[in-house]
Amino acid sequence: MSASSFRHPDQLRADFSQALSDMYREEVPAYGQLIDIVADINAEHEGIRSDGERHGAIRLGTADELNLIGRVFAVLGLHPVGYYDLSVAGLPVHSTAFRPITEAGFNVSPFRMFTSLLRLDMLPDALRKKAESALAARCIFSAKCHSLLEKAETEGGLNAIDGAEFVREAVSIFAWRKRAHVDLETYQALLSEHPLIADIVSFQGPHMNHLTPRVADIDAAHERMRQMGLEVKETIEGPPRRNCPILLRQTAFKALTESVEFKTKYGWETAHHTARFGEIEQRGMALTRKGRDLYDRCLAAKDFSDFPDTEAELKAQGLAFFDKNGSPLTYEDFLPVSAAGIFKSNLRDTAETETVAASGNQAVFEAALGRPVLDMFELYETASH
Repeated sequence: MSASSFRHPDQLRADFSQALSDMYREEVPAYGQLIDIVADINAEHEGIRSDGERHGAIRLGTADELNLIGRVFAVLGLHPVGYYDLSVAGLPVHSTAFRPITEAGFNVSPFRMFTSLLRLDMLPDALRKKAESALAARCIFSAKCHSLLEKAETEGGLNAIDGAEFVREAVSIFAWRKRAHVDLETYQALLSEHPLIADIVSFQGPHMNHLTPRVADIDAAHERMRQMGLEVKETIEGPPRRNCPILLRQTAFKALTESVEFKTKYGWETAHHTARFGEIEQRGMALTRKGRDLYDRCLAAKDFSDFPDTEAELKAQGLAFFDKNGSPLTYEDFLPVSAAGIFKSNLRDTAETETVAASGNQAVFEAALGRPVLDMFELYETASH
């Protein structure tokens, strides 16, 4: 088959993003409210690339799952960019963001997937064995998905018919399934250690935790969410409101409490799980390493008065990236502190016990993935020339 007969990865990604959004809107009706809020606010602003702009978040349990998902995302033109250590905030995961890496790719479909992997090494021995056993017994891919994935890798792509089927199979990986993978006793043990662990291990697959549309004015969106009666996060994560927005700002409505069926010695019983929520993001300018160092210092001091707030100063001081025409580059990535803040705000009031102290381990993450993650600063540097 000639390469010209293949459906382009960017178009497959666009199909995947739309199908995922349709599925999540059906699963979480409040997500539809967010889409409506974003559409209304974005209609009041010009010059923002917003149509179809969204990111998702998933959590995986094993190295094999990360490797397989990475291969699926490669067919969709998604590349792993950046390493995020969330253990610094007490969360037993580390992550990367799968995203396009070219301007052309973003113009066709600017979808990203923030993908986290459980740090089994952070769990107490007895619980780790229980989690490992549960994860080893689940299969998140269908036989058809495996077949199409291997076909895409062997032949260098997929035609329109196979591509459409591959998208359907890929979307189904992230569907919500109300019947749990573990019994109620195991779920409760995982939950008592950390609700994030229970969310990753207890289900048949890595359901979507949120799907996030991009908005032009997140402060307006935050207030609109309150007005519509959504239980909104108290604060907006990321930088403060500025004349020149930088990096990424995010807010969310609190996670839903959903019914789940668990196996018990009496049969299947209904219990409740809290994990999936709705999030909105606003993206600003990408910062250079120098700019990011200054941002981190300001964040630690909780004082951004020393951070310039005009494009001229940001450019003169080498704090932000600009393209060859002098336009600022959009930040296409994430912030570990903000990600942790969003995750934590959606764990409700479930008691958390302390997990084993740990630090990031990019080498272990990349070994599981099967390839290195890309350096976001190098990508922005390339785009600025």
